[in-house]
Amino acid sequence: MPKHGMGRMPARPQNVRQTLKRLLAYLAPQKMLLLIVLPMIMLSSAAAVAGSLFLKPLFNDYVVPFIGQQNPDLSGFISLIAVMAVIYLVGVAATYIYNRLMVVISSKTLAVIRKDMFAHMEKLPLSYFDKHPHGELMSRYTSDTDALHDALGMGLPTLLSCSMTVIGVFGAMLVLSPLLTLLIVVMLGVMFLSVKLIGRKSGFYFKKQQQAIGRVNGYLEEMIEGQKVVRVFGREQQAARDFTTINDDLCAAATNANTFANIMMPVMMNLSYVNYALTAVLGAILGVGGLLDLGSLASFLQLTRQFGQPISQISQQFNGVLLALAGAERIFAVLDEMPENDEGEVKLVRAEKTADGWQEAANGKYWLWKRQAADGVIYTEVKGDVRLENVSFGYLPEKTVLHNVSFYAKPGQKIALVGSTGSGKTTITNLINRFYEVENGQIIYDGIDIKQISKTDLRRSMAFVLQDSHLFSGTVRENIRYGRLNATDAEVEAAAKLANADGFIRHLPQGYDTVISGNGGNLSQGQRQLLTIARAMLADTPVIVLDEATSSVDTRTEQLIEKAMDRLMDNRTVFVIAHRLSTVRNANAILVLENGRVVERGDHADLLRQKGRYYQLYNGLFELE
Repeated sequence: MPKHGMGRMPARPQNVRQTLKRLLAYLAPQKMLLLIVLPMIMLSSAAAVAGSLFLKPLFNDYVVPFIGQQNPDLSGFISLIAVMAVIYLVGVAATYIYNRLMVVISSKTLAVIRKDMFAHMEKLPLSYFDKHPHGELMSRYTSDTDALHDALGMGLPTLLSCSMTVIGVFGAMLVLSPLLTLLIVVMLGVMFLSVKLIGRKSGFYFKKQQQAIGRVNGYLEEMIEGQKVVRVFGREQQAARDFTTINDDLCAAATNANTFANIMMPVMMNLSYVNYALTAVLGAILGVGGLLDLGSLASFLQLTRQFGQPISQISQQFNGVLLALAGAERIFAVLDEMPENDEGEVKLVRAEKTADGWQEAANGKYWLWKRQAADGVIYTEVKGDVRLENVSFGYLPEKTVLHNVSFYAKPGQKIALVGSTGSGKTTITNLINRFYEVENGQIIYDGIDIKQISKTDLRRSMAFVLQDSHLFSGTVRENIRYGRLNATDAEVEAAAKLANADGFIRHLPQGYDTVISGNGGNLSQGQRQLLTIARAMLADTPVIVLDEATSSVDTRTEQLIEKAMDRLMDNRTVFVIAHRLSTVRNANAILVLENGRVVERGDHADLLRQKGRYYQLYNGLFELE
């Protein structure tokens, strides 16, 4: 069954302080905007409190004295109302400003985080991607960043604003009536206890919801990519049942999460109503007893309403902040992954040969290894002399794939690797380009240990055509040019002709400018493979690796490609991995691998004369698996 799991997300943020510290570091470039946001939040909260306090003089100085008067003087009353209106308008303006700025801050911050995450991901070893489902990684860029964006854009300013409002309101309440404030403190304890109990449940299920979203994303990605396999084997119903299972898990988690999240607000609102009613009753009793004037009671009741609302908003944003912090931890977990270790100092350069020696040139005819020595720069011409010396390797420590493998590929030779599935053919090419590091032994490239060569430069010296062709969104021309970005249109078309792809390309609706979609979904498998071969030809590298490169084309096209490859092989080393033994007959050397060991080596005729493993494979006495 396909894997559609996702790495377990922690039930809650594991290190809130460290996560917040790292988030603040990302917010630091926006400090000028934040310096505007904080005063605006304080001004908004202060305006809300000040407006309520104005009710005291309004009632005591105007409303109460006006009672029973025939023609009261309304000028002072109108002036006070105007002042209150200005205060509220200032509060509204401040609220708009800080909310608008926080949207800008959060968007810019998340853009930097996504950029850093993608840049770091490009430096991670392939083993990381082998261990992590693609759907899980995608969820870091989607659901986790979305949660963080919402928290920074709405959650954080709401929490700050509400916290300042609560502090301001509480201080004003103490000034107006310490006794009524004591009642508020008691009710506040009840509210916080409710928030804690409901928030704990809601937070737990929100984390489960994010886990389920990751599983759904991963499964959908696999099913969309593997639709042909699903259809061929008639597994539509099984796939639907599997999806129903994980979709039901998501539904259950989302239902529980949103149930607790949705009851948070009603519970808090009802408690605030109870608080308001009790305050009104106790305030009335104090007023009758002459311990509280009407203006103070009116202001206090208004503050009571303001006190309950920010607490409710804080409780509402609490789960979102927890979710965002958990998402931030998952994002930082990717950023904390160790990148590929590259201690190589040898660089690859293009150069021209002059009377005075080598002269570096961007479009030079020759490839050179460039080393910095104590007595100056040393240039070594790249010839494609590749040697493996007692190489052992295993993807897992407990399982060795290659056992003391030794062989050589001289410049210009075509080396074929054949053998059963799992014998180590592809592993050898993965080690040659340092996708994985050799555990024991050495790989020598033109007399240089490949560990001394920069990984980027080492891979630039090789062109790969893999069994699973991959094309990018863009035109046919752009996909071929991916092999050498500074290639001219004429060079692109020449490479396509060499790969025998020019014919079908010119029959496409817009020829070389035809847009490829969905990894070449509008092309046949053979056409996609021809484009990847053209891309490799355009790269014009000293070493070429073909991993079942012709497995998806017909026999005639395969023969044409082989002829083109023969023309391209001059002064180049070619590694060919093939199951079709007919495609490797013209190889200079054929290596037969079994269980991670080279059991035979020779050309086609030599191996047939030996009547060993290759002879059995070639004559069908033993089949490749």
